Amino acid sequence: MTNKILYKKLGKNIKNIRKEKELTQEELSEKVGVSLEFIGRIEIATSKPSLDTLFKIAKALDVEPYELLK
Repeated sequence: MTNKILYKKLGKNIKNIRKEKELTQEELSEKVGVSLEFIGRIEIATSKPSLDTLFKIAKALDVEPYELLK
């Protein structure tokens, strides 16, 4: 799997879980401590989160980090 496909899948998973949890991008960005724009860019795979940010997103969404990558 190429990096581009991996980041697209990651972004899609974050978006889907966020919507399942009924969170807006703004609410997620506040919980994670990043900008609204950055969350949006992660979801469309134009920005790559650091490992630290990925763990913060998982915690904010109340899921295990691996669930964002499957």
